[in-house]
Amino acid sequence: LFCLRFVRKRATNRPSTSSSNRRSAGEGSLRRSIAIDSYMDAASLAINARHSSAAQVFVFTGRGEFRRKSTFACKGSQRSRRAPATAAMGKMNDSGPVVKDLVLIGGGHSHVYVLKMLGMNKLPGVRVTLVAKEVNTPYSGMLPGHIAGHYTWDECHVDLRPLCTFAGHRLIHDEAVSIDLENKRVILKGRPSISYDALSIDIGITPAKAVQGASDYTTPVKPIYGFGERWEALLDRVLSTPAQTRVAVVGGGAGGVELALAMQHRLQVELENAGQSADRASFKLITRGKLMPTHASSIRKTFLDIFHDRGIEVIEEDGVESVLKGEMVLSSGRKVPADECIWCTQAAPQSWPGEAGLETDNGFIKVSATLESTSHSGVFAAGDVASVVGHPRPKAGVFAVRQGPPLHDNLRRYLLGEKLVDFSPQKVFLGLISTGSKHAVASYGSVSFGGASSTGAMLWKWKDHIDRKWMKMYQEMPVMASPEPDVSEVALAAGPATIAALQAVPMRCGGCGAKVGASVLSRVMARLNIPTRPEVEVGLDQPDDAAVITVPPGMVAVHTVDFFRSFVDDPYIFGQIAVVHALGDCWAMGAEPHAVLAIAQVPYGLESQVEDELWQMMSGATAVLEEVGCALAGGHSCEGAELALGFSVHGVAKREKLMKKGGMKPGQVLIVTKPIGTGTLFAADMRAKAEGRWVTKALDSMRKPSAVAAQLLVEHGAKACTDVTGFGLLGHLVEMCKGANLAAVLDLDEIPVLDGAEECLKMGITSSLQPANVRLSRAVANQDGIANNPRYPLIYDPQTAGGMLAAVPKENAEACIEALRQAGYPSSCRIGEIIEHLPAVATAPEQVVFVQDAHNNFSASGESKERVRPIDLNNCETGTCEIPISQKQKAK
Repeated sequence: LFCLRFVRKRATNRPSTSSSNRRSAGEGSLRRSIAIDSYMDAASLAINARHSSAAQVFVFTGRGEFRRKSTFACKGSQRSRRAPATAAMGKMNDSGPVVKDLVLIGGGHSHVYVLKMLGMNKLPGVRVTLVAKEVNTPYSGMLPGHIAGHYTWDECHVDLRPLCTFAGHRLIHDEAVSIDLENKRVILKGRPSISYDALSIDIGITPAKAVQGASDYTTPVKPIYGFGERWEALLDRVLSTPAQTRVAVVGGGAGGVELALAMQHRLQVELENAGQSADRASFKLITRGKLMPTHASSIRKTFLDIFHDRGIEVIEEDGVESVLKGEMVLSSGRKVPADECIWCTQAAPQSWPGEAGLETDNGFIKVSATLESTSHSGVFAAGDVASVVGHPRPKAGVFAVRQGPPLHDNLRRYLLGEKLVDFSPQKVFLGLISTGSKHAVASYGSVSFGGASSTGAMLWKWKDHIDRKWMKMYQEMPVMASPEPDVSEVALAAGPATIAALQAVPMRCGGCGAKVGASVLSRVMARLNIPTRPEVEVGLDQPDDAAVITVPPGMVAVHTVDFFRSFVDDPYIFGQIAVVHALGDCWAMGAEPHAVLAIAQVPYGLESQVEDELWQMMSGATAVLEEVGCALAGGHSCEGAELALGFSVHGVAKREKLMKKGGMKPGQVLIVTKPIGTGTLFAADMRAKAEGRWVTKALDSMRKPSAVAAQLLVEHGAKACTDVTGFGLLGHLVEMCKGANLAAVLDLDEIPVLDGAEECLKMGITSSLQPANVRLSRAVANQDGIANNPRYPLIYDPQTAGGMLAAVPKENAEACIEALRQAGYPSSCRIGEIIEHLPAVATAPEQVVFVQDAHNNFSASGESKERVRPIDLNNCETGTCEIPISQKQKAK
């Protein structure tokens, strides 16, 4: 800590020293500070979630800043330490029945700390739910470096899904739009509300665009989570425009300064790489006041020199009054031409917290020194959205990072009924401000040094080290030790399977004693928007012992059933996926589902928790049922160890319109309507190895109903169809071949694959059902030639709520694919064709599928002259391995 004491002493004891001398003094101590960096790094990780009655700490925080010290003044009794929770396969274990719900709104810097700490040291009985508009939260300290091209997108974003998976928290990918403070519910934009016992808000801020035209003609920096994409779009526009591009950055704070220099650096590099003149983009920075007004005058002078050297005009004390297309009008009346305008002025809070009834300070949530709302107990706020009474601070990432530990501490205290702890943020901190290129300027009080020099380059390396270390804390999860099981010696001797079984058995009744209580069930049903149809004569509108459903004249009834346990923590999304999956068999037959009976299981818990979980899950299911015009006619509910849902489906179809697995014809084209890869993706998600954006896209695909896709397939002549589900693409294709006594060519390169699925395979992660599905590899005629293709395992990957796999007449294929894409199935494509005889390379009669790629083309060998004939060959548990057999083999 010698460096900071030295710098502070210089700033305190020599107030009259010139800025140049102060920079020299700072430069002289820089190497000493870097030499003891490892000690400082240790200090940054030494903050414990619990504090003594008065604790002072030194800590590094975001944007390369070093906070001198903070004081936690405990007002209440100390609580005992608890043993850390454990992790299995990368995910924290459950902590028993839910007693209280902690909801975190937003994935800001403070909340990522809370998420990790509550995972590593769980509170038994507390369920943590994160509501996040985006599953990847940007780290503001590295944003200028990302804009400048020094960091990739992944390097400067915290992926919230693996973090939540590791910690055992629920993640709801939606936007909070209000709070029902009286009933303690968070109102969401695209789904039902959720309840809370304790609530924390860390949602950042939005651009303040009171200036006329700013909303229409500028690119806002805030909210920060979307600026990366907006910047890339701007970059593409500049590079694709041959004319001179004039870029204006509005805002003279540290953020505007860093972004202006970063953008200029990146644009010059990109233009030079494209063989264009680096001078084709000119920059101006416009500020209503002085440049960097909250920093020392020496900092202002340093950056004015840097802007001058870089050819960027700085317009001070002349704010923007209006923005027009192609120009801005300033307070002085001056008109500044601007093809691109970056809006980096003081941002504003989101309006909904104040509108919901929380006390605010100019729109920012007003909180005490404990970070709890001054108007509502149990509601906390941190980061830019909060205004701490008595401790006004700039809206910067450093303060949000520093609020993480006290926020975590006070949330725990509130849930445990203990008195809260005051947090006193310090006023002086060391800031490392980047200059676009890999240089930085250090600012500490009235001291500044660095810039475009060797010292500035060393400062950049220091800042880069600090920022990467902060990110590493949330990108690499620790391996948690497993606890000693609390079981008898006899059980221990019986082995791990017996121990696991004993620990999973709660003291709950079985049989009808496991049903969800009538009062809970009736309240849930009253809250649901239950879809119905005229064909349902007796249903939930007049409950009876069974549903009565009319089959229209000329129609045949189609029945199917499906049921599985949840693989996601969000009950609403699980309800949507479960019903899409169950209806898939009906759609694959060309039938219209008229009614379903639900079989729902919810985890043990308090009555209120059971009710909310059941309502969330069934709300998701009924939303899809209403969308596709299918009635919920009844069902059954019970308590169990985990969330599970299934449906018995009743559908109808005209007999001549039915699609069957055995309806294929030689020469027809195989079409699939959704990408595959859900099995390996969610196996990786269980281990906290799947990126959030991969899982988000997979969930979107799984929630997409196939009703319209099935209808379009029928309209384009399909007579054979199935939905791709648990047996994988190959398993369901073999079923179709078996039913039609035909063979198929599958084009591996054309199969649509979900983002991240191939990366998960490279990590060696597959579904637990994969080994059973791989037994069907004996159906592949050219396995030796194709097995080395990295995509090959995906044809065995079990799918949940997968797409339709259909055989369509060749002449209708292109029109069918185009219609499917226009209808909202963008991954629809041709993946193969049907052939009459076994592949010529087949060495066994069951080898009915040839899998081709760029190096293994079917046309090189073609078909044999041997027809496929049926035989019962039950060689695995699934039954899908009843492979067709040739007449010649049958004779043998």
